[in-house]
Amino acid sequence: MTTKPSSHEFQAETKQVLDIVVNSLYKDKEIFVRELVSNASDALEKLRRLQLTEKEVGDDNLELEINVSTDDTKNQLIIQDFGIGMDEEELVQNLGTIAHSGSKDFIEALKSDGEKNDALIGKFGVGFYSVFMVADKVQVFTKNWKKEASGYCWESDGSGTYQIEEVEGQRRGAKIIINLKDDFSEFAKEDRIKEIIKKYSAFVQFPVSLNGEKVNTVDAIWMRSKKDITDEEYEEFYKFQSNDYEAPLMRMHFSADAPLEINSLLFVPKRNMEKMGLFRNENKVALHCRKVLIEAEPKSLFPEWLRFLKGVVDSSDLPLNVSRETMQDSELLRKLNQVLTKRFLRFLNEQSHKEEETYLAFWNEFGVLIKEGAATDFTYKEDLAKLLRFESTALDAGKLTGLDNYMDRMASDQEEILFLFGKSRESIEAGPYLEALKARGLEVLLCTEPVDEYVMQTIREYKEKKILSADSDEVKLEKIDQDEEGESLGKKEIKALCKWLKESLVDKVSDVETGDRLIDSPVCIVGGDAMGGASARRVMKMMQGPEGGMPGMPAPSVKLQINPKNSIIRGLYELKDKDEPTAKLVANQLLDNALASANLLDDPREMIARSYQALEKITAN
Repeated sequence: MTTKPSSHEFQAETKQVLDIVVNSLYKDKEIFVRELVSNASDALEKLRRLQLTEKEVGDDNLELEINVSTDDTKNQLIIQDFGIGMDEEELVQNLGTIAHSGSKDFIEALKSDGEKNDALIGKFGVGFYSVFMVADKVQVFTKNWKKEASGYCWESDGSGTYQIEEVEGQRRGAKIIINLKDDFSEFAKEDRIKEIIKKYSAFVQFPVSLNGEKVNTVDAIWMRSKKDITDEEYEEFYKFQSNDYEAPLMRMHFSADAPLEINSLLFVPKRNMEKMGLFRNENKVALHCRKVLIEAEPKSLFPEWLRFLKGVVDSSDLPLNVSRETMQDSELLRKLNQVLTKRFLRFLNEQSHKEEETYLAFWNEFGVLIKEGAATDFTYKEDLAKLLRFESTALDAGKLTGLDNYMDRMASDQEEILFLFGKSRESIEAGPYLEALKARGLEVLLCTEPVDEYVMQTIREYKEKKILSADSDEVKLEKIDQDEEGESLGKKEIKALCKWLKESLVDKVSDVETGDRLIDSPVCIVGGDAMGGASARRVMKMMQGPEGGMPGMPAPSVKLQINPKNSIIRGLYELKDKDEPTAKLVANQLLDNALASANLLDDPREMIARSYQALEKITAN
């Protein structure tokens, strides 16, 4: 020591904020290591920039690195950098005044020179003071970068005062000696500190050594240019970040300057663990600010339906509270969410055209989550609609198509995109609804997952074309020339049968009519009320739940369409006058069959009992 220590008091507001920092700001005490390592990286970056402009820098042979050492016998932790260092005035200014950031001043100086340094961590005024959560005493030995500068020791126990004295033999940069409280002796152990550095500071751009061993071995490749990164480097980073043993299925490396400054690297895994029934996916996209981890698993960075994503998002625009743990501007986080989600959906759409096989592999794993988004998130409805894939009557079984491809195959005068819902392709093809559509050469998308009807009812329209269920009476079919061979009921007979059926099936159907939908089948259900068809009614029924009702909502009726050429319908016309009880039995059975084909039959027990009655009549005769 060459001079007597000078004693100083923290500013009044500094004492108040210091108390908050120590006692309530940070949830996890380990955060102090991240803060000090980040400050050290900041100091090294400042020096690196100075070396480009200054001819003489003191101790110029020192490496730009951060050295951390532990001593559990002395209950000490030491963090040292060979960065820009501080003189006496800067010690008072930066360590004696809370929320004052030397980095912030440095950024302003760079801006005044017309430069911008994106690598500075300069928006966190009080990170240093987090050390007092765990320390009885802190000493900062430092020397300014100038060759003739003197060395100083700053010392405090965080109670309200600090001392500064000049020292000899100090090298450029800063060495922080932390004497830990007894309750926090864990931070004097090498394994514990290594765990913290790897968790929060794995991507700090300067080497970080712990007791002589380099700790941060993985490069922050999301900040590098894509053309300089190999596939092997991407794969290594993905496995490190996600703890996955397989390479990713897709990756998106995306950077932007506006409306936000973003560097992101997003991965899609090969497997959907949720689909495999192992566990629910959790978003594993870490949020960084200039390579420093802010939050490992932020909940609001992406929509819930993109919970399969893994990777890193780094934005220097993030304004933070005095703690890096809590983001101050939720509106900005929402904007970040929108920019990233839009860009990722555009990436998926590009992949669907450029790498169709890879996209189909993605769809087979994660398509159900894309459908979840389409059914629930109106914000991205149009973008998600582009990504949907379904089987189609125009393609062989197992082949998938999107809405754009469907539209490319449409006739120029077709106004609707048609779909049908069923438990399987086979059940849809066996039903009555495809008959008239096939006869007219109309393509139908085949929806076989429960969420599909929610999706179609939500989207409703795509590129000015309505999306309609083929069982809706909104679908208008042109007249076609049909085989006139075979008998058919006359107009009067049809009118009389429809009237009788409506009276016999009172409270079960809203109307009975003939139409152009049926070629071979005797009956089918079509839309008959404001709900817009059997598909819409199925969605409503699912929303009502197993109890089958919402307060004040009447049970929906259906419209029955009959085929006057079908032998069963012709026979029913004769039977109603000869044996009305049996005719009503047949009428109800036809309705139940039609409901079953439309997936609208709530309880099959009545139908089964009725079928036994019919069998009994047949066998009795």
